[in-house]
Amino acid sequence: MKPKSKVLIIAGSDSSGGAGIQADIKTVTVLGSYAMTAVTAVTAQDTRGVKKIIPIPTKSVQKQITMILDDIGANAVKIGMLHNASIIKCVYKILKKYKLNNVVLDPVMIAKGGAKLINNSSIRYLKKLLLPLCNLVTPNIPEAEVLTGRSILNKEDMIKAAEKILNMGAKNVLLKGGHLKNKMIFDILATKKRIKIFSKKKIKTKNTHGTGCTLSSALATCLSQNKNIVKSCKISLKYVNSAIVSAPSYGKGFGPLNHLVSLNLRNINV
Repeated sequence: MKPKSKVLIIAGSDSSGGAGIQADIKTVTVLGSYAMTAVTAVTAQDTRGVKKIIPIPTKSVQKQITMILDDIGANAVKIGMLHNASIIKCVYKILKKYKLNNVVLDPVMIAKGGAKLINNSSIRYLKKLLLPLCNLVTPNIPEAEVLTGRSILNKEDMIKAAEKILNMGAKNVLLKGGHLKNKMIFDILATKKRIKIFSKKKIKTKNTHGTGCTLSSALATCLSQNKNIVKSCKISLKYVNSAIVSAPSYGKGFGPLNHLVSLNLRNINV
């Protein structure tokens, strides 16, 4: 089997392998594409939390990205943890210069264990510079609250927040609803033309480490393979759900997903 497309991942590393670059590479590979990486930060973490974050110098991040783009090229870009304003500005300039398509931004701000991964200045630059260049933004509820400045307590709040993020310049928004204390999970896709709600039963589990990274990488992979936005969301959400259900239960905290889960993509209809 040959790779169907090329996906550039710009994100931080997770030493425990469940999230970050490690989860991204696994996801892109399993879904049939070729993964390339630019590491923005190295973390010391496990399933219980992030203990240390070491940013990679901006010039090193820039060199990683431009060498990939000048040589191999990319059909999609997944952006994860950027960590500081300097790297956000650097990525913005490269996206503008290379006119990259299928840019998926996972606005990583808070780790599963509660550690803050980005400061307020960086959040302002993220909103102002990067959102307008993104085909898809994938915040969870705490991240959407930070981006919009409003609290989200129910599905209606989610729809309003997704529309507000859309008005900040993103072409599409997938707002993830896993943080609401409901028996059902609602994920809200907001596009310029419609609101689509994906619903599923919440799984009672601690094995949720890296769900956001995995979902955004799956979405970038699907988009890189020329699938439309709705089909990309269906495939990616089903993949993550299956990976949670079959998680190996590693670690003492929030365990990683099973990225190797098999998925019959042909059974997912638009």
